[in-house]
Amino acid sequence: MREKLELLRELQELDRDLNARRRDRAKMAQELAEIDADVARVQAMVEKLDGAVELLAGKRSDLAHDLVLEEGNIVRADSRLPTIKTQREYVAVLKEIDTAKKMNKDIQDKITTLETELAGVERDRDEKVAELAALKQQVESRQVEIAGALAECDQVLGEGDNRRDGFLAQVPAAVRKRYEMLLDRRAGVAVVEARQGVCTGCNMNLPPQLFNTLFTTKVIMDCPHCNRMLYITEI
Repeated sequence: MREKLELLRELQELDRDLNARRRDRAKMAQELAEIDADVARVQAMVEKLDGAVELLAGKRSDLAHDLVLEEGNIVRADSRLPTIKTQREYVAVLKEIDTAKKMNKDIQDKITTLETELAGVERDRDEKVAELAALKQQVESRQVEIAGALAECDQVLGEGDNRRDGFLAQVPAAVRKRYEMLLDRRAGVAVVEARQGVCTGCNMNLPPQLFNTLFTTKVIMDCPHCNRMLYITEI
């Protein structure tokens, strides 16, 4: 029984260590995910502003094309004036020129407005590009550090799980089932020391007879309060 309890004690210590490492790993993975999310958030802003710049630049190009067409219409209309023979036709061409000039003025105003808007968006985009570059530089070393720590942690966990399987293989099936159940129900602590008449798992006083029996018993005994398996090191 002593050998069995010693095995369970070693298994419990290993499980404590593995659980602590898994918690640390989860924290590191969460930190890495948060870093990646921050980078992705700023990257998305840059891409959105890039799209806005492209859209505004396209509109400006279309308006510039329309302006060229209207200027061509004015030139052609002007060239027709010397050849006009009737007053009615002359007035119509002048009206056509006036309309084209007004259209040009409207297009130029739109281009000016677009250029102002485009300059603002480009400025915002450039600021976000600089922010993204600074953020990447700031977190790069931490990302590498976390990735290395995660790889090391995974290796240790893999080795620990193999050791755990070896321990469990030596534990009788019924005891193994109780142990795993207690791990699940008692926050990862199934085996605890009984010290000075107290269960160190729940800090409750043990019945004196039970405590005394721990020194000589050949069976694994449980705490009557928390049901954890007990061992004793007192002499």
